[in-house]
Amino acid sequence: MRYGVPAGLLAAALGLVAALTLAPTSAAVTPDTPNTPAVLAAAPTAFAHPGVLNSRAQLDFVRAKVQAGQQPWKAAFDDMLASRYGSLSRTPKPREIVECGSYSNPNLGCTDEREDAIAAYTDALAWYITRDARYAKKSIELMDAWSARIKDHTNSNAPLQSGWAGSTWPRAAEIVKHTYTGGWPGQGRFATMLRDVYLPEVIGGKPNSNGNWELIMMDAAVGISVHLDDRASYDKALAIYLGRVPAYFYLASDGPQPKYPPRSTIDTRSELIDYWHGQSTFVDGLAQETCRDFGHTGMGIAAALHVAETSRIQGRDLYPEFKDRFRHALGFHAKYELGEAVPSWLCGGSLAKGLGPATEVGYNALHTRLGVTMENTRRLTEGRRPAGTENHFEAWETLTHAENPN
Repeated sequence: MRYGVPAGLLAAALGLVAALTLAPTSAAVTPDTPNTPAVLAAAPTAFAHPGVLNSRAQLDFVRAKVQAGQQPWKAAFDDMLASRYGSLSRTPKPREIVECGSYSNPNLGCTDEREDAIAAYTDALAWYITRDARYAKKSIELMDAWSARIKDHTNSNAPLQSGWAGSTWPRAAEIVKHTYTGGWPGQGRFATMLRDVYLPEVIGGKPNSNGNWELIMMDAAVGISVHLDDRASYDKALAIYLGRVPAYFYLASDGPQPKYPPRSTIDTRSELIDYWHGQSTFVDGLAQETCRDFGHTGMGIAAALHVAETSRIQGRDLYPEFKDRFRHALGFHAKYELGEAVPSWLCGGSLAKGLGPATEVGYNALHTRLGVTMENTRRLTEGRRPAGTENHFEAWETLTHAENPN
């Protein structure tokens, strides 16, 4: 007996704890704080490839549309190739240390890294659609240049910068690795870069930061985990995501106030209102950063939809679960982006608009696949086609996701 516990029972309990601690499985993620629900987030037994934002079936749909000259895909493709990201003469600008302060000040490699990642993704899409090997080789050149040099991200924006670039690199790598047969000797080194440089920076999230940070970081973590076939990291990232989405997009069914951000120190109403940038009236579709500005909110929307899209490809469709949050968030911001008068109760009667190219993936998932009527989102999305890139991590989503049923 020890402290009133039979020795045999104590040994069994300790053995169970050890087994749970050491087990390599990753079906469940334990909450870090009492207000965080335990979330079952089992990764697929085998990941689908290519499977980060775009599946093979989706890419085949796009390729057929472009080859047939159909719109809006042909115009979107032409715009992509004509952009600086589609240039076959692009020279990569890798750095050993990328230093990014708040709002990318200082900017020591921050823009170069993000834009080289977008270029690699652009070239990967161009390769798949045209089957011109020059584009696959250029994508490989960009990925190899960075994987040969980068070692770390520093300064205050390091997690967000890692999220922006880290969400884009695996989209490119998935297409090239799993569809280009011309060879990529450096793919192992590239995978090591994702595992050692990017994943540690994003996988833990940022509970107390504005929500777009954590959503973008999980966009990166989920994509990297798919590319690495890393089930444990996938589960951890998806669990953080499943807690963050309901804390970022409000629904009236949540109660009189939004959910507290999981794992954070925000746990009073006054702290929550401050966190929601002073907004104290909550309606369906309002986002945590609506009263900050639509630019950051658009990034949060885009990242949330990217993860949902990748999860669907990997066998777990999150759209039915988050359909109402997504449709209300898209429609709420679309109507004001389109020019509807801002009521006095919303953000003091003034909004900093500029949503960015954030709506295509969600509009396609909810309207094309699920048949949800989304008039404001439709008007905004179709009126801005073809959507390009905001030069951070959203790129060419009219091309890849407009009316794509797969």
